Amino acid sequence: MKHYQFTIIVQRDEEGNYVAICPALQGCYSEGETPEEAVAYLKDAIQLHIEDRQARNEPIYEELFSQRLDVAA
Repeated sequence: MKHYQFTIIVQRDEEGNYVAICPALQGCYSEGETPEEAVAYLKDAIQLHIEDRQARNEPIYEELFSQRLDVAA
């Protein structure tokens, strides 16, 4: 079994829920009432996403690096 590492982002939406997003896996996100719940659900979503791609013999793209940008607006 191969292990993967992905960068995730946790944000708060306008209703006060937490949204966890995995940018490397397009469309892979989850929502929870706490950051921990959102991350736990996202981990499940990532595992299902990977299993689905493997079943269809599709590649699983791995991140090269992540970086924070400081932008003035």
